[in-house]
Amino acid sequence: MTAILTLRDVSVELGGTKGLLRKAVPPVQAVRGVSLDLHEGEILSLVGESGCGKTTLGRTILGLQQESAGKILLEGRSAGRLSPEAARRARGAIQYVHQDAGAALDPWWSIGRTLEEGLLIQGVRDRGERRKRVAVMLEAVGLDPAWGRRYPHEFSGGQLRRVALARILLLQPRILILDEPTSGLDMSVQATVLNLLLDLRKRFSLTYLFISHDLSVVERLSDRVAIMYLGRIVETASAKLLFDQPMHPYTRTLLAAAPRLSGRRASDHVVVRGDPPSPALVTAGCAFVDRCPIAEAKCKIELPLLTSVSAGHDAACHRAASEQFASVRAKRRA
Repeated sequence: MTAILTLRDVSVELGGTKGLLRKAVPPVQAVRGVSLDLHEGEILSLVGESGCGKTTLGRTILGLQQESAGKILLEGRSAGRLSPEAARRARGAIQYVHQDAGAALDPWWSIGRTLEEGLLIQGVRDRGERRKRVAVMLEAVGLDPAWGRRYPHEFSGGQLRRVALARILLLQPRILILDEPTSGLDMSVQATVLNLLLDLRKRFSLTYLFISHDLSVVERLSDRVAIMYLGRIVETASAKLLFDQPMHPYTRTLLAAAPRLSGRRASDHVVVRGDPPSPALVTAGCAFVDRCPIAEAKCKIELPLLTSVSAGHDAACHRAASEQFASVRAKRRA
């Protein structure tokens, strides 16, 4: 499968600048040496708790945030280390669907005018042509084209998600970065939005980077999953393999915490000590070491690298392939 987007050792520093009336904030590495391949036509989910760097990585891929190190390749061509303005021009094939769809729309503009704006910027001067394209796209996302005369406050949360998708798809992207696209929606609306995303991917030949912390949605939608903890990718695998055989202890923690209608077996319960450390205080070893139930002395001093532990399954854990960890996984599946 062809990689349409490639990240190699991408790091992002936040802070370190001095404000007008405040002291300089010490820089913090929000993203640390991330390497990923996004294959054409797939849905890759990026999962982790709040503050782990998921959204920062998405904004960096788009070009809103500049990486401090590493390479970003779009279809094999370098698109990294550019100013935000230059990066947005170089990465026109990538678009970002924000978590709060309503906040991304001008409340004083009708939906039709908002959608036409992108076409106008692209040079479509004929007003009739713009309106025709907007009507076709509104219909494609399941909205009545006549609703183009309405304003954002006249739409429900699920409908605003559809408007946001229509606005992005008018720009003919190839990659969509979806940042929590179903957050704040009830279950029935979530299902409708997810089905729409699957239909649009097939219809417009799209590739998705799906940022979420909702494991039930991730399991249903994803082809592959990458687990992120404090700025690093700690595990990647196909969705089925990762949910059936998690290798990293942090992944097991996330899966054990996810609610299930059938209840949770006693063997699924994972005790995690403490809270996530501050990104500014991460040590040289594994960032999960102080919360890990199977950590050893080596974990405190040596950073585990993301390496293959089985076919199509990578994990950043010194004990991922150990006999003790294997027995824990076997107990979980029993």
